[in-house]
Amino acid sequence: MPEVPQWARLKTGVSYPLRRGAWYQVVQLTHGVALLDVNHRSMTVPLDLLQVVPTRPQVWSVVPRPRDTVDMPLSWGNIYAVCPNCCARAPLGRRVPSMRCTGCGGEFEIAWSLDHYLA
Repeated sequence: MPEVPQWARLKTGVSYPLRRGAWYQVVQLTHGVALLDVNHRSMTVPLDLLQVVPTRPQVWSVVPRPRDTVDMPLSWGNIYAVCPNCCARAPLGRRVPSMRCTGCGGEFEIAWSLDHYLA
């Protein structure tokens, strides 16, 4: 029987060349590292930098704005959202329960609690 795919994303505050808040399919877990499918390419990432879950969450990730960001408008403020389906980033305005992604058109709930990010 084939293995059920797992999913991983960077933990809060980690700087690594992956989109913060985006979920990536885990290809393999071995010896403290995860092999991830990142845009149809394999990438090895240390396990201690990742949150790994058994199923891909279908909620917007709420992500603290990184200090070193260069391509995000200042008007987005201190947090932004990442779509669970296509990984597009979006500004967070007023506190609504869900929003539609301009990238893929999907409507998803927003995981407003940053604790959800680490759960």
